[in-house]
Amino acid sequence: MTTVVIDYGAGNLRSVAKALGTVAAESRAGEVIVSDDPTVIRRANRIVLPGVGAFADCKKGLESRPGVIDALAQSVLEAGRPFLGICVGMQLMATEGVEYGTHPGLDWIKGKVVKLTPDDPGLKIPQMGWNDLKLRSAHPVFAGLESGDHGYFVHSYHFITDRPEDVLAAVDYGGEITAVIGRDNLIGVQFHPEKSQKVGLKLLANFLAWKP
Repeated sequence: MTTVVIDYGAGNLRSVAKALGTVAAESRAGEVIVSDDPTVIRRANRIVLPGVGAFADCKKGLESRPGVIDALAQSVLEAGRPFLGICVGMQLMATEGVEYGTHPGLDWIKGKVVKLTPDDPGLKIPQMGWNDLKLRSAHPVFAGLESGDHGYFVHSYHFITDRPEDVLAAVDYGGEITAVIGRDNLIGVQFHPEKSQKVGLKLLANFLAWKP
């Protein structure tokens, strides 16, 4: 089995690949490679899209890699391979993002990425640090996890889905904030599993074992 971490210049690329490599070795879940080769992406058994920075910059980064977006669509949407988006990689699954203007996303899960506006003016933007996950689903990627487990967040924008059922977990940050989205073979996490210690590694291991 091969898990491909998409290389498009994302800042957390290597740390995500290292965390995945650790859990893959422990569970004998095959190899983890970093690539922007469309052929490699189409052949991969699982795909991970990391992301750090602004929505528009990350989308441009994807578009700058010839054939990558088409290969992602073929592998994920047509072939149904398991997909994990992390932080901005998760946000790119949206219909559009409004950071520094309105920009189209991949439109895989209907919704919009908008600026955080906590009800409590004392809460800082970006949200930076640990927050308690509130799980809404018995999704396989949550196996061995429970509400109250912590994820590590760094973000100023958040995903508002068109369909409430696409939100699999949330956190409270001056109001409810989407933490995990998903449908079919797609999963996306706003927090950083590669920085979330045991909870993050468990989620990554569950993703590698997931058979949607």
